[in-house]
Amino acid sequence: MELNFITILDLLGTFAFAISGIRMSSGKQMDWFGAYIMGLVTAIGGGTTRDLLLGVTPFWMEDGSYFLTTGAALLATLIFKNRIFRWGNALFIFDSVGLGLFTVVGISKSLAAGLPVWVCIVMGTITGSVGGVVRDVLLNEVPLLFRKDIYALACVAGGLVYFVCYHFNMPPSFQELIAALTVIVIRIIALKFHIHLPILKSGAEDTT
Repeated sequence: MELNFITILDLLGTFAFAISGIRMSSGKQMDWFGAYIMGLVTAIGGGTTRDLLLGVTPFWMEDGSYFLTTGAALLATLIFKNRIFRWGNALFIFDSVGLGLFTVVGISKSLAAGLPVWVCIVMGTITGSVGGVVRDVLLNEVPLLFRKDIYALACVAGGLVYFVCYHFNMPPSFQELIAALTVIVIRIIALKFHIHLPILKSGAEDTT
């Protein structure tokens, strides 16, 4: 496995998303294996969907490091569980970091495949968000993607920043880092200042 910058981002995103899945599964009384599977599907769900849409072999079928990284995330959670479980924003932070890093990975791989800008942004959003959707559905939760939280829109904003940097011929590693930070910062700002899209209400609720 060639350890370039995008690969490092991919593995860091895997670690962050795996912890978010493991952390969330702890409230469902799962055993260690169940928590590992939940972390794994959170980490690989978006990338698998991306690769299937691109018509290529899913990345984890060609490289076992994603399974090992998820195992490391489980081990880290078990060792530091008192801090992670008691830290109220732990799930949000790890989910936001994973979202930002995977968005960039999805954009970079789609750009390398020669796809147009708008498709690359869609693929980045899919890579970043679908794993969390799978996690939430399996845990019988309403996916964050469909709540009032700024989630997919943060991915889109990160994608736009990525291509602004790309247009001005900035170094690839700089493009990727700035785009990932854009996603993460937007999520943090949206939470801190309670910024969200309007909630779609039924007619009965609107009249009350």
